[in-house]
Amino acid sequence: MPVDGVVERDTGPAGDPGRARLLDELYAAVVDDRSGGTPLRSLVSESWLRSLAADIDPERRTPPITYDRRESRARLSAHPLHTVMPLLRSNLVSIADEAMHVVLVTDADGVVLWREGASAVLRPADRVGLVEGSRWSEDAMGTNAMGTTLAVGRPVQIHSTEHLVRTIHAWTCVAAPVHDPDTGRIIGAIDITGPRRTIHPAMLALVTTTAQLAENQLRAQLAIADERMRLRNMPHLQSLRGTAGALVTPSGRVVAGEPYGWWPERVPIVDGADRLALADGRRLLVEPLAEGYLLREISRRSVLPRGSSRATAVPEAPAPERHALALRFMGDGTPRAVLDGTPIPMTLRPAEMLATLALHPEGLTAERLAYLLYGDDGNQTTVRGEIHRLRASIGADVLKTRPYRLDATVETDFGAVRRALESGRVADAIRACAGPLLPRSDAPEIRAVRDELEAALRRAVLDSDDVDLLHTFGAHPLGRDDLEVHERLADLLPAGDPRRSVAESRVARLLAE
Repeated sequence: MPVDGVVERDTGPAGDPGRARLLDELYAAVVDDRSGGTPLRSLVSESWLRSLAADIDPERRTPPITYDRRESRARLSAHPLHTVMPLLRSNLVSIADEAMHVVLVTDADGVVLWREGASAVLRPADRVGLVEGSRWSEDAMGTNAMGTTLAVGRPVQIHSTEHLVRTIHAWTCVAAPVHDPDTGRIIGAIDITGPRRTIHPAMLALVTTTAQLAENQLRAQLAIADERMRLRNMPHLQSLRGTAGALVTPSGRVVAGEPYGWWPERVPIVDGADRLALADGRRLLVEPLAEGYLLREISRRSVLPRGSSRATAVPEAPAPERHALALRFMGDGTPRAVLDGTPIPMTLRPAEMLATLALHPEGLTAERLAYLLYGDDGNQTTVRGEIHRLRASIGADVLKTRPYRLDATVETDFGAVRRALESGRVADAIRACAGPLLPRSDAPEIRAVRDELEAALRRAVLDSDDVDLLHTFGAHPLGRDDLEVHERLADLLPAGDPRRSVAESRVARLLAE
């Protein structure tokens, strides 16, 4: 849409002196509210309208600073683009050095997480705020390649006075968005910026290709993660012989399903819901696994949990070659277990025993199990009786003796949290952790693991200095009343961020208690 009646037409390639003069005239016509018929691309005119509607001052000097350099690097280390940084460096940095440009990577909010380039260009870049931690979204700095590519979702070039803010008229920039292959959402942008007469038209193609390569690499990493999930949880799906079922990621993507071709690519998972309906009216039960969900079709004669005596129950399907046991024991204190796709009624004591056996896959003697559950007062006779009842519930082929051990593919939420922390994936650890491990348990082994996981997760969040992680953890059951977390969050958030006032009020409340 043209701005103020300006006629739109092609204005020539970047670096063309004639085009630069036309853009100067256009800028004066639109921003200074003078008449004229200077041309402007619709991409730019629409961006200017969005920027002006966001009250961007064309005389603004520099962008707002959201994080300092250390905080930006910590944020990058937790960002999905961190895994593709070697690719970005190898494709762009040497070219940028030779061409006297700067390469930048932003998150989805337009905050610069990483910057490299020719040293002769970094100094003038510093003066206009092209630095790590600065925010270049359109609502922060007006029309620019980083902010505009995030706004429109496609590669763009912004030349000289196409920038709304005067201080960056000496620069030309090209940028392309990077999409999350799981959700399709934009997770960041790749940008090359340089003096306005030095950007070659091929730079846009280079940035676009590099963004596509980054997405391909992320897609390959996602496929590997999907395959690992599929292998760990396939026994659940195999156990549903005769019933349609699917393995689904936490975001709702179907990674395996039976029968083949029966399932959509994605289903509408709602956290906490135990059933859902597909667009064609089919109804499904939702069973939470340690790292996703198992869906199974609701038939007129539903398979009942093991141990049910109702005559209408469908006979159990033949057992798979190896049983699959999923334990969700973190959260509100209600333990949940799924064995071969079927939920198992679970109270605290059998949950403690299953968690302890899952933590010791090599097996435990009655004496050792009694100690881990009861401490010095543990009694082997009591443990043997409880093991007998648990074997009746889940099957003697799942819970073996001599030593006591689980003969199954076991996936647990507390194991997923531990693996994520060990590999530095703090955001994944928070997502996997719904709360404390069996919070009502006083068993020594459970208390020790519960304290270990909570302390490790808290320390990883605080050490990251990542405001998004801090904010997420501050709303989490484990961090809601953590004074240090909210104090750190209040210190790191900029004055204009609405989350800062919330953090400050939480600090005041915790200090008053």
